[in-house]
Amino acid sequence: MTNVDLFETETAILARASQVVAGGESDPTRYRLALEELITSYGRLLRESRRLIARSDRTERELNQLNSKLTQLSDELDYKAKHDNLTGALNRGAVFERAHHYLTKSPLSLIVLDIDFFKRINDEFGHPTGDGVIRELVNRLRLALDGKGEVGRVGGEEFTVLLPGVMLGDAAIVAEKIRQSIAQQEFACLPTRPVTASFGVSWIGLNGDFEDAYARADAALYKAKHGGRNRVERDSQALVD
Repeated sequence: MTNVDLFETETAILARASQVVAGGESDPTRYRLALEELITSYGRLLRESRRLIARSDRTERELNQLNSKLTQLSDELDYKAKHDNLTGALNRGAVFERAHHYLTKSPLSLIVLDIDFFKRINDEFGHPTGDGVIRELVNRLRLALDGKGEVGRVGGEEFTVLLPGVMLGDAAIVAEKIRQSIAQQEFACLPTRPVTASFGVSWIGLNGDFEDAYARADAALYKAKHGGRNRVERDSQALVD
């Protein structure tokens, strides 16, 4: 490939001026012409340099803006991949991923809860109302937790709360607080019908088997359902603190 000299014209002008100087010309006209040619060439170089610098600055700004948008898009996609669209709570996959992460550092309590008779709500009042109940319930979970633990939606009307570093007895107290926050105040989206939930609570030690703890919490939830609903049941196999 032939190399292209981007400054071929300027190089030739400089060479001619150098020849005039080196030749010791006595005619001032030749010096003036050589100087004028140099000035013209230099002015052109300055204009082109400024244009290229401006273009480079503009390109850098555009690339920075594009990079910022790509980073934002990546963050949004990552968020959507880990969160439930309706409530913003963690989805099932993210719940299990986060739980395994916590268990490498500390023991963990798990609360599993399910809205009582939720199918009836959907059948009697419609799915938009059912969605409203789910959203409001998640908001109450967050308020009751007051920044402690993490909320996940693992099924249609089934939710989890991860409580790293919390023992079983304290987790049961938290579950009861949540139960009361749901049952004792009417839902704005469904003021004509009480909404309640049933709870199962389990505990797992450091580096323990989360899937097993989840199954035990689910069994406790099943017990709460069959024990009359709107109640909290502990996992009977878990270690008691």
